[in-house]
Amino acid sequence: MTPDLAAQITELRDREAIKDCLHRYCRGVDRADEVALRSAYWPDATDRHGPYQGSAEGFINWARSVFATGPRNVHVLTNILIDFASPTEAAVESYFTAHQRGKGADGVVRQVMLIGRYCDRFEKRGDDWRVAARTVVYDWAEDQTVPEGSEAERFGVRQPVGSSWPDDPVYQILKPV
Repeated sequence: MTPDLAAQITELRDREAIKDCLHRYCRGVDRADEVALRSAYWPDATDRHGPYQGSAEGFINWARSVFATGPRNVHVLTNILIDFASPTEAAVESYFTAHQRGKGADGVVRQVMLIGRYCDRFEKRGDDWRVAARTVVYDWAEDQTVPEGSEAERFGVRQPVGSSWPDDPVYQILKPV
């Protein structure tokens, strides 16, 4: 294998590792899966995320308090652009669409559609790529009317319905039968 080919393969592997990390973040937020969420950040990472600004650990604790309210979240990523500054550092811009429904601190259920970008500095430490610093940029925010009726009424025969860790069907895929 030529050195050029080896470098190209390494870059492709690094790109996929970064994308996988981004997708773990979405699973962590959408499924209230703290392990998946935590795996997206380095322990010393920072996050500027809407009303929250501080350490990634603080963001994870803030998210855990939201998880306790039983929200319904769906995050979709598109347009992932990765610019390598070095073999161990990358600037990553990822577009997201997030649909969020849940109770606020006042107990009122609200629903919002958010569109924006995760502007991340990723670092590779050992063989792992994770977020070292994140700034969430909001390009669209739209309050929506909360649907009437229960989820059972709305989903009807469309089963199973997504849920939080560990009850969501995704966590059953690789379990021994």
